[in-house]
Amino acid sequence: MLQGVHRQQPFDSSAEKPQFPGASAEFVDQLEFIKPNVISGIPVYRVMDRQGQIINPSEDPQLTKEQVLNFYQKMTLLNTMDRILYESQRQGRISFYSTNYGEEGTHIGSAAALDPNDLVFGQYREVGVLMYRGFPLDLFMAQCYANADDLGKGRQMPVHYGSKDLNFVTISSPLATQIPQAAGAAYALKRENDNRAVICYFGEGAASEGDAHAGFNFSATLECPLIFFCRNNGYAISTPTNEQYRGDGIAARGSGYGMMSIRVDGNDVFAVYNATKEARRRAVAENQPFLIEAMTYRIGHHSTSDDSSAYRSMEEVNYWDKQDNPISRLRHYMNARNWWGEEEERTWRKQSRKLVMEAFEKAERRLKPKVDLLFSDVYQEMTPNLEKQKDAMWRHIQQYKEHYPIDLYEK
Repeated sequence: MLQGVHRQQPFDSSAEKPQFPGASAEFVDQLEFIKPNVISGIPVYRVMDRQGQIINPSEDPQLTKEQVLNFYQKMTLLNTMDRILYESQRQGRISFYSTNYGEEGTHIGSAAALDPNDLVFGQYREVGVLMYRGFPLDLFMAQCYANADDLGKGRQMPVHYGSKDLNFVTISSPLATQIPQAAGAAYALKRENDNRAVICYFGEGAASEGDAHAGFNFSATLECPLIFFCRNNGYAISTPTNEQYRGDGIAARGSGYGMMSIRVDGNDVFAVYNATKEARRRAVAENQPFLIEAMTYRIGHHSTSDDSSAYRSMEEVNYWDKQDNPISRLRHYMNARNWWGEEEERTWRKQSRKLVMEAFEKAERRLKPKVDLLFSDVYQEMTPNLEKQKDAMWRHIQQYKEHYPIDLYEK
């Protein structure tokens, strides 16, 4: 008999209990449909209040001053990079951009709780995870400008980052495709038995895709060391959550798939850190998936292709920006401990802007990748039909060279 095969329990005809193999339950003799939301909503775990005060000292992660300052500097550096690249797109310097305003705590808190060898599948609003792992500003800029330094060789649209060295799988545009991919990767890591986990990020809108169902079910039935991290930021582009689902958010779906679930305050970087750290520990130790729903708010537009003023009020946005922002909450925490003040803030803001602008200016001066790279990396050796296409392309460029500024590309 193969190990791990589940066998049907012996059938006891005398027992007045259901023997169906698909569920564990009792018989009832009253007709009653199960109502949604029969209990109050799943609670939101938090460590800090909005003024940065620790609510329950036993939940304080007891991070050092250096760790907390690193959290804050990464969150604000990301914020600075977002502002500059957003304006860059508005000026026509790059083709597209999407900001991370308001969601920085979900990035940094979760990234800090992982092992560097853990594999990350992102959506397109987890830039802080890659930044926390050490991805340099030069490469962020190179990707958005699709220049010769871009690891993706200019083949992806902006904000579709990836890094093999940092175990961050390259982002793809179609929603939710990363979810079943992450389940497969986690199953492979389980078979390798090398103490690694996978984390898969997605928004609450992506959870409406069929791929989410497939990924959740595969990971649960195959018992994979996987953390599903849902950023519930209130909007799937222009679709608010009350038009996305009728149930109690995303965390409520976990039990239906047999997954451990938790809902956290995504604007509380310590709550995100604690939840991800514990989920990661148990996912690896117990070989099971975990679902974290981080409640947050997308302060910026969905992307530079979106105008969110068409579907939400400025008062709503300003509330989250001014009253419940993950960056200001962490700064309150640091101020109360005399770890950070106005002078440090001014110095760091000036320094971070200088760092971003230096990388920005370098990316603008850099040439585009070699044109021949259009045809490479599909096959180990270029096939005859691709060679033929490449030759045809160069003949076309030479014939109409006034329309093709190849001087802007590496030779």
